[in-house]
Formats: sequence, structure tokens, C-alpha cells
Amino acid sequence: MGLRIDLNADVAESFGRWRLGDDDALLPLLTSANVACGYHAGDARTIRAAVTGCARLGVVVGAQVSYRDLAGFGRRAMDVDADDLEADVLYQVAAVDGLARTAGVRARYVKPHGALYHRVLDDEAQAAALVAAVRAWDPTASVLTQPGGRLAALAADAGLAVVTEAFADRGYGDDGRLLPRSAPGALLTDPADAAAQAVRLAASGRFGSLCVHGDTPGAPAIAAAVRSALADAGIDVAAFNAGSPVNGAR
Repeated sequence: MGLRIDLNADVAESFGRWRLGDDDALLPLLTSANVACGYHAGDARTIRAAVTGCARLGVVVGAQVSYRDLAGFGRRAMDVDADDLEADVLYQVAAVDGLARTAGVRARYVKPHGALYHRVLDDEAQAAALVAAVRAWDPTASVLTQPGGRLAALAADAGLAVVTEAFADRGYGDDGRLLPRSAPGALLTDPADAAAQAVRLAASGRFGSLCVHGDTPGAPAIAAAVRSALADAGIDVAAFNAGSPVNGAR
């Protein structure tokens, strides 16, 4: 079987009258969508619209959980008690999954956002709290994260499906981690650059999913370029929850 990879992006990140991203243009290009849960972004109406769009287009719904940080868009470091974090994750997933059910689908995976995403790569207690929440919600769900971190290891040990992801629109350091957003080259906004990086990452066979950030300027154009480049390279784009596992899935 040839190479296959999922394409995910962050959606539902508007809040009330404050608009961020273009979900209508982005969703048709995706196979999985990381739906904001209200803690870093996303109000109930925005979330409902996103999961309804996913259901209509056949895009797999995922819950993008975060620290409770609307003012900082979930990108500020926070110290949260493990029991509180577990409950916070459950609360967020339940909200997205509940709204998805009204559209006739279900949330099928969890991906942390922002500061939480990076924290659980190294923090045992925070990663364990997230894993406990996912298991309590649905032990058949998947966890989407970077490879080699504590979250991936603990989730696999707990029997959860782990899908490793890479980023088409972000720069990497020599350590294989994402560059800080303040660093030069941290964000790839040229669709051609992002598409070339996406093909390199997908061709490595190490990843199950590629991410395009919904708040990256021109995200729909980037996602379109990524899909076109992957097709030209003979790499199929398919959701990791559909059919047999893709590259990088465990």
C-alpha cells in the first residue's frame, strides 16, 4: 500500500464577534478537524457550526483541548493541578462531542492546543491527566500529538491509539521540536514552502497526520497547496480514523 496521511487543521477558533480563520474555506480541504472547545477559543454557536460542517463534508471531528486561557488563546504557560486538568479536558471533550452528536457524528480524537500541547511532551503529570480524561471519555478514541513525547508514550501504555503528527506551516529546530513562535522562521506562510515541507514530512513515513494552523495567514491557500503537492507526490490524503491505519498510527 502506498503512502497515506491525514490532513488536520484547527477550526472553530472565533469567539462571538471576534473572528479568526476561515472555516468555510478550510474545512473542505481537510480530513480531520481540531475543533476548539471554548477554553482557548470557540463559543457554542461557532463550535456547533464547525461540527455541522464536518458532518456534511465527511471530516472527522476532534476535540482540541486547552488550558482555560481565552485571553491568551491558550498559548500562555500555566500550572494546573492534575485533577483539575483531567476534569477540564473531560468538560471540553464532552462539549464538542455533545454538539457533534446533534449533527449525527461523534468526536473521535483529542489533540491538545498551544501551551498544553507543548507541556505534555515533557510533563509526566500533565500528560497522565490528559490520558486519564481521554480514557474516561472514550477508550477507543485517538490521541494526536508529536512523536517522542510523554503524551504519546503514556497514551500508548494506556491502550489508546496514538497518531503522530507533523506541521506543514511551522519551522523545526535541530531537536525536532517546533521553533518558538517568536523565533525567525517559526511560521511558514508561503503556500509553496509549506507544501514542500508537507511532502518531505509525509514521505518520511513517520507521521500519521499533517497540521495546518487555522490561524496562520492564508491557511486555506496553504491547505490547498499541501493537498495538491501531496497528490502530485503520489501520497493519498485520508483520515486516520477511516479504514486501515495510516503511517505513524499506533
